[in-house]
Amino acid sequence: MATFDFATETSRITSRPAIATRVVNTISNVYRAWKNRRAFYRLGEMSDAELADIGLTRADLHVAIEVPFGRDPTERLRVIAADRVDTIEDLARKVT
Repeated sequence: MATFDFATETSRITSRPAIATRVVNTISNVYRAWKNRRAFYRLGEMSDAELADIGLTRADLHVAIEVPFGRDPTERLRVIAADRVDTIEDLARKVT
């Protein structure tokens, strides 16, 4: 067996697990996004007071749902809530 034949055969062997891993990761990400989207819709059933308790508003839900279907809207909510907390903390520091 020549060195060239071995190198070609090795790349085929090592690429198969990488492809399988990518497929499994993609399926896992889509499933997680679907599951989180179902939980996201339950947030819409909450009252405005309940949403305020967890640091969200109804408008935040409308902004977060605009992400494409394969993406997770709860990630967008986390960013919105974190930005709001940072803004409130910055304002509190300026007052004192």
